[in-house]
Amino acid sequence: MRTEKKFISAEYVARLNNSPFFIVVDYRGLSVGQFTELRKRLRASGAEIHVVKNNIFRIAAKEAGLADLGDSLAGQLAVVTGKKDIAAAAKAVKTYQSEFEKPKLQFGYIGSKALSAEELRVLADLPPLDVLQGRILGLLQAPAQKLVALINTPGEQIARVIKAKSEQA
Repeated sequence: MRTEKKFISAEYVARLNNSPFFIVVDYRGLSVGQFTELRKRLRASGAEIHVVKNNIFRIAAKEAGLADLGDSLAGQLAVVTGKKDIAAAAKAVKTYQSEFEKPKLQFGYIGSKALSAEELRVLADLPPLDVLQGRILGLLQAPAQKLVALINTPGEQIARVIKAKSEQA
């Protein structure tokens, strides 16, 4: 492999190692302006997209310890990586795709688990991570609030009875 290709491959290995996920999209048919708009939307969701040659990315993925991507890399592909939430990145791509019918989701990985295009669409439909965390926290707090209410109820009832008796006298 030529020195330039080794350098680019090493750059992608670093990107894959620094990202908990990656999404592969087929960007065929996107103009430069559309691709730039997609980049802006992904940046807002904490992700970035890069065009990569299939062979170089195949080598980088193998060096990063992912499964052999083999024949799954075909066509004009770009790779979405990020340091935050895969759902936000998938949602940005899916929303953009619904507006322009491009790019097409191919597949993705979270850690070492492969995700199909359909699984990525399901992830895109999830609420943002902070909303999910808030819902889980609310579910955990609800039983505690009910318990406190149950414990306080007899004491409140006794206090009301005593107050009513004192007002009658």
